[in-house]
Amino acid sequence: MKIALVQINPVIGAFDANLDKVLDSLESARAAGCRLAVFPELTLCGYPPRDLLERFSFLEAHDRALARLVQEVHDIGCVLGVLERRSGPGKPLYNSAFFIDGGRVLYRVRKQLLPTYDVFDECRYFEPGPAVLPFSFQGQTIGLSVCEDIWQEQGKYPVDPVATLARHDMKPDFLINISASPYHHGKLGQRLEVFSSLCRRHKLPLLYVNQVGGQDELIFDGHSLVMDAAGKVRAAGRGFAEDIVIIDSEDWSPLVDRPAPTDTTGQVLDALTLGVRDYMGKIGFQRAVIGLSGGIDSAVTAAIACRALGADKVACLALPSPYTSQMSIDDARALAKNLGCGFEILPITRPMQAFADVLAPIFAGMDEDVAEQNLQARIRGTILMAYSNKMGHLLLSTGNKSEMAVGYCTLYGDMNGGLAVLADVPKVMVYELAQLFNSNGKVIPERIITRPPSAELKPDQKDQDDLPPYEVLDPLLQGYLEESLGVDELVARGFERSVVRDVIGRIKRNEYKRRQAPIGLKVTSKAFGYGRRYPIAQGFRE
Repeated sequence: MKIALVQINPVIGAFDANLDKVLDSLESARAAGCRLAVFPELTLCGYPPRDLLERFSFLEAHDRALARLVQEVHDIGCVLGVLERRSGPGKPLYNSAFFIDGGRVLYRVRKQLLPTYDVFDECRYFEPGPAVLPFSFQGQTIGLSVCEDIWQEQGKYPVDPVATLARHDMKPDFLINISASPYHHGKLGQRLEVFSSLCRRHKLPLLYVNQVGGQDELIFDGHSLVMDAAGKVRAAGRGFAEDIVIIDSEDWSPLVDRPAPTDTTGQVLDALTLGVRDYMGKIGFQRAVIGLSGGIDSAVTAAIACRALGADKVACLALPSPYTSQMSIDDARALAKNLGCGFEILPITRPMQAFADVLAPIFAGMDEDVAEQNLQARIRGTILMAYSNKMGHLLLSTGNKSEMAVGYCTLYGDMNGGLAVLADVPKVMVYELAQLFNSNGKVIPERIITRPPSAELKPDQKDQDDLPPYEVLDPLLQGYLEESLGVDELVARGFERSVVRDVIGRIKRNEYKRRQAPIGLKVTSKAFGYGRRYPIAQGFRE
């Protein structure tokens, strides 16, 4: 039997458009001789719909789209993720997978393992489903599951839905898992390890279908795949793009051979590119504006924006102060020329003087300090937002994860914007992305990459005057933020205790800043934002 794995990019709540994608894909699969087409989790409404699930009108629109789909499914079986209403005690919905054929729903599976860690909050909306049985189609016995139900290999839950399916008297010939699994760097290898172990353990092939596309801060990478019973990848879908993978269950041979995905900086770049393109497109922006400082972060942000949108849709503004070096202006101009994007220079000396004059009576007799430095960033942020409002461009902020973690950023200044492209990218990886852009020619001027990073808010300022070297800071942040290590554990890894305490103190003190930051694209296992829920006012000391 030929089977199509269809990874689509839905828009949350765009039921007509999502339905059209499904129907078009069904027609393509049917024309290719497929007898079954498999779609991701919550295909019709998109994932994650969050509190839209509490709106009656949203559920009604979903059910109308589902009814239309069921009527249209003929001459090919269809497995897709849907919302299923329920009654009785508990939550009002199941997160379900329906098998549809001949204009009818013939089988349904309800998701049993509802994740509540990191960005997930499914127990807020869904009731866990009961154990399920395999079903038969075209002489094949199929074990169907939804997303998290396949991750019990890690021992996080008291039940194992796949083991229940595999042990049934009517043992499946293969497993299908429909998913909406967000990307982070390292996730591709993690999936392969978990899925390969599962296939070997149960001696069953696996067909895994994943959503693709950017949805707010989350990026879904696709990379649907087929594994044989030995845990070997037999077919793989494209990453960060819609795709249809066609496989024959006779011998699990693919129509198009593609290698298994691996975790690389290139995958991170593809994720950020998709995240920018989809976030802007789905909220109705076609053009972006960026403050170009001559530094590495704004350079990489501009390069990603041009890659995502096209250089003709990106405007860059250099906003030099008296402390801005000529080489920063020259490098910013050279970068814009290399990218082919718009570029303007708007000096901020006059507005700086205007603020100084206004504040002179109350600042009299006081030395200049961080207040005046931050004014420069806020003047720049105000000008960039004015450009955004006037020209209809979305302002992309440029701060990286290392800076956001320790508060090396200015509220209402460089933190202004509608999307923080690098907010989950550690500084060392920003340099890796820059080198990747330059791997096929000099896109980012070499001096931007090699010069010591500086905010240039005072004479001869360098980041490392205030912070540990990024080669030290980034692994410390990873241990504390992503691995939840404490002070003693970090010291045991070789970090100085005084440095650890200083960095952790900065992270805690700057929680209030991050709450007011634009959303950032998630590319690590623990990003700031929706998936990290720490109180601002707290007295805990490690």
